[in-house]
Amino acid sequence: MPASAALAPQRFVADVAGSPVHGHELGAGPPVLLLHGSGPGTTGWGAWRVVAEALAARHRVIVPDQAGFGATPFPGGAPSATGSRRAVWVEQARGVMADRRARRYAVVGHSMGGAVALALAAAERLRVTRVVAVSSMGAAMPLPGALDALWAARPGSGSARGMLSLLYHDLGLVTDEAVSAREAAMAAGAEAFAPLFPAPRERWVRDLALDADALAAVVAPVLLVHGVHDRLTPFEFAALPLLEQLRDARLYALARCGHVPAVEHQREFLHVLADFLRSDA
Repeated sequence: MPASAALAPQRFVADVAGSPVHGHELGAGPPVLLLHGSGPGTTGWGAWRVVAEALAARHRVIVPDQAGFGATPFPGGAPSATGSRRAVWVEQARGVMADRRARRYAVVGHSMGGAVALALAAAERLRVTRVVAVSSMGAAMPLPGALDALWAARPGSGSARGMLSLLYHDLGLVTDEAVSAREAAMAAGAEAFAPLFPAPRERWVRDLALDADALAAVVAPVLLVHGVHDRLTPFEFAALPLLEQLRDARLYALARCGHVPAVEHQREFLHVLADFLRSDA
């Protein structure tokens, strides 16, 4: 649904340990933090605009660019070759919500952002009320070939079309307009994205995997939403282990769906998401 003038997003810059985190905020009500995934060219608002506008009728929605994406630089200028990315993203998420004076909140994360959301819930047990992990990382798994290709993608030579083809089961969504928009976004974010996931990339899957103790520390109810035909975070390696290990989880599986349920099954996704978050509204 389009945002009305009253729900138009406001830009913010949060200072988190001396480093800026840029984002958008809109709506009123119980806070919801939206965390994007890790594809090159991804931004918080670009990934979540439709969802944020839909939730804003009942919720205060906070949508940051995580470090290395969009307008948010990585603290210190660039990530180290071996340092944890997940730790930085979790601390920034905590800092953003503290800066926005959100004492208790739900968190929705996609792919990489799902792993960050789960780790945040484990660290902030008294603050995180609900978690929605969409096409989520977070389980220990081998590096899927499609995810390796996504992290390796760079602007030019048709890479945007190839990358979008990895995301969707319905290749009809890979339109010329979508390809052009993604190519421009990839070019804009290329310098910041380049050092995030260098080869060998198995280590970044391990960095985003939560161990048994961390998963056990997630006490908030968790909704897992996953496409059965997801090639980047395969259903059997990503969703099913999280369902088994989390203490209070339920799984909503979508047939004929790839890595982005919010696009491929938009209406159904928004309905399921709003229903799960309604008890906080």
